[in-house]
Amino acid sequence: MKVHVPLLLSLAVALPSLAAQPFRAVNRLFVYPLSADTFEVIEDRGVGARGIWCAAADYTKAAGLDGARKRMYILEPRGPSKTVQGRMGVVYTLNPDDALRNTPTSYSVSVKRVGENLPVGHAYLFCEAFIEELFDRF
Repeated sequence: MKVHVPLLLSLAVALPSLAAQPFRAVNRLFVYPLSADTFEVIEDRGVGARGIWCAAADYTKAAGLDGARKRMYILEPRGPSKTVQGRMGVVYTLNPDDALRNTPTSYSVSVKRVGENLPVGHAYLFCEAFIEELFDRF
């Protein structure tokens, strides 16, 4: 039994770090889950609002959280990251409270206002340019 103790200890240390692994979206932005229905997209390479929404939608779809007519809401707008020191991020939720749910809709795509929201399918359309670029390489 003593032989298995080091193995069990190494697994116990490794499992929490595996759970904290980020998702890498199609546009190469990292997304960190914060809870079952809240996550943060980390800004990178000058990708603007459309790229950030794309990464949020890609994560939502990949995690199987994109039910019919599911909307993503900005819980915390672009600002210092909660998960990566020295970086900027946007925190999204799929389970808004009444205040978020009643945020007026906007005609522009932004990551600078709490409550901005889009259907997952709409936001995923912003990924098309990144997907086309991937296929153009082959």
